[in-house]
Amino acid sequence: MHKTVFILLFRGVGGATQLPTGPLRQALTAAGFENVATYINSGNAILRTGMAREKMIAKVAAIASREFGFEKKIHAPTLDEWSELIARNPFPDAASVPKFLHAAVLEKVPEDKNVEAIRAYAKEGERIEIVGKVAYLHTPVGFGTSKMAERFDKLIGVDNTARNWNSVLKLESLAKKAASG
Repeated sequence: MHKTVFILLFRGVGGATQLPTGPLRQALTAAGFENVATYINSGNAILRTGMAREKMIAKVAAIASREFGFEKKIHAPTLDEWSELIARNPFPDAASVPKFLHAAVLEKVPEDKNVEAIRAYAKEGERIEIVGKVAYLHTPVGFGTSKMAERFDKLIGVDNTARNWNSVLKLESLAKKAASG
């Protein structure tokens, strides 16, 4: 049976996760998912399964709701999709200072007219680029100072799916480990 590694993105209000990593890992493992890993308290989990994405998300959402009261949308890119997100980074110059670069997985590809409006939302020195279903955000002063991720989330109406580049790379590393095990 073919098994896929998924990177689960859970987010709460203002970017804070509502799911404790240890109990989340235990609940997903008890539910039969393989190679489960969680990454700090940043609202991320990795798992491997033979289930289709929609069925897996429904099962994880039921666990998150029942065990932790989590009721928000769960994004679940595959390892391949996540690696493509890294490869398509339109700001390679910014990757050398990862805390100033974020990536946000969008629910759908925005219409062209909306992409221009989103790009125009960047303040002085900030950059926003949309590539497929991913928004790449760069600020020269860091996200804590600029609040760019929070402003971006409000602009496009997502539940804070932005991840800093260090987390993006760490999640890929954990997913590759899950794929090999």
